[in-house]
Formats: sequence, structure tokens, C-alpha cells
Amino acid sequence: MESNNNAKIGDEISFNSGIKGIVEKVNDNSVIVKVTENKTDLEFKGNKTVVGHKNYSII
Repeated sequence: MESNNNAKIGDEISFNSGIKGIVEKVNDNSVIVKVTENKTDLEFKGNKTVVGHKNYSII
């Protein structure tokens, strides 16, 4: 289940060294994020992506 270290809906997170986003949905092992800032060459269809709980930090 969800632990205290996992993001909640509406939290801002950072991941992949330069990408920030707002959590839109929390799943068992991941979150769905609306990308708000992208300083990398990666592109996200619809500005959304899935990030595993161990791959982000809450800011």
C-alpha cells in the first residue's frame, strides 16, 4: 500500500535530472504525472508520463 514516502495527488515531483511535474493519479507502484518543466531532450505525448515511486523526489 501507499507509504509516507509516496507522492499524493497534487504534489510536485522531480525526476530524470531536470523534469518536474504534478501528480495526477497514484497507483500501487507508480504515479501518473503532468509534466510542467522539462530541461531534457525527452518528449512526452500529451505532456504526461508514468514514474515509479522509487524514481522521483517530492519537491
